[in-house]
Amino acid sequence: MEGDANAIVRPAEDSDVPDILRLLEQLFLIEADFSFAQERQQKGVELLLSNKDACVLVADFRGKVVGVITVQRLISTAEGGYVGLVEDVSVETNFRCQGIGKQLERAACDWASTQGLLRLQLLADSSNSPALNFYSKAGWNNTSLIALRKAIT
Repeated sequence: MEGDANAIVRPAEDSDVPDILRLLEQLFLIEADFSFAQERQQKGVELLLSNKDACVLVADFRGKVVGVITVQRLISTAEGGYVGLVEDVSVETNFRCQGIGKQLERAACDWASTQGLLRLQLLADSSNSPALNFYSKAGWNNTSLIALRKAIT
């Protein structure tokens, strides 16, 4: 561990894509439902970076990207307006538990607020206790909903 890290959270740039992919690979190692496939994830990151209704933020610690969070704007009929889907949250292993995740989460909430989003939602792996504890401490609430998915080919 490198001690308490105070990173600069900033919008991601095209030059950050390799670092974001590295962080996604770390994330997908602990998620049972996803596997890392660089070409697919690179395409997804590039789509997010070019989408005006999405936000990709990175945590930069002394010139090194050590964290990422992504948010996409959706329309919710339940809320009667725009909401955000947090798709990816990943902090480099050696920088976890140092406040970087909190910085990223706050910056994503700030972006959501400036966009007029009414709520944020995310999915977390049910076996990832550290992430679930982090989200709980950050004010995220469990719901009675379960996630389902269906591949469209």
